[in-house]
Amino acid sequence: MLDFEEELKNFKPSKEIDETADTINKRNKTDLVDIMMQMMKEKEE
Repeated sequence: MLDFEEELKNFKPSKEIDETADTINKRNKTDLVDIMMQMMKEKEE
């Protein structure tokens, strides 16, 4: 049977996963709110 507590102590996250997460988080993400805000700005002008 697995000892989950012991397994968690030995866990080390993959560098590739950390690097990928950093890359994704650094990207400029445009979402629906950003698009709506831009449309409202343009309408006011």
